[in-house]
Amino acid sequence: MNIPENLKFTKDHEWVKVEGNTAIVGITDFAQSELGDIVFVEIETEDEELEKEQVFGTIEAVKTVSDLYMPVSGKVVEVNEELESKPELVNKEPYGGGWMIKIEMNNPDQVGELLSASQYKELIS
Repeated sequence: MNIPENLKFTKDHEWVKVEGNTAIVGITDFAQSELGDIVFVEIETEDEELEKEQVFGTIEAVKTVSDLYMPVSGKVVEVNEELESKPELVNKEPYGGGWMIKIEMNNPDQVGELLSASQYKELIS
């Protein structure tokens, strides 16, 4: 299972990469493997202010649909439009081309509340 040390994680299986005041968000390798073949990603929250743990979109796999949760509070400033035509990127590159949103964080201190790679490994083991 691929769990990059430089990322933070949520109990809901989102990952976060912090770049300045921006948080890049996707789902973990574990989550995409549990979901199976991803066929659709729906995110209609661009330019919206959302609180931590609010739903920012949904992800649909062959067998199930799951909500996607905000890891930190902020404004969704960008959505990965490539996922509209290539949702399988989430399966192939969960930490690369399969990223989902970029958030302009309201409270960067919330990143400290997220799980480290080792804490996330414990959660899923």
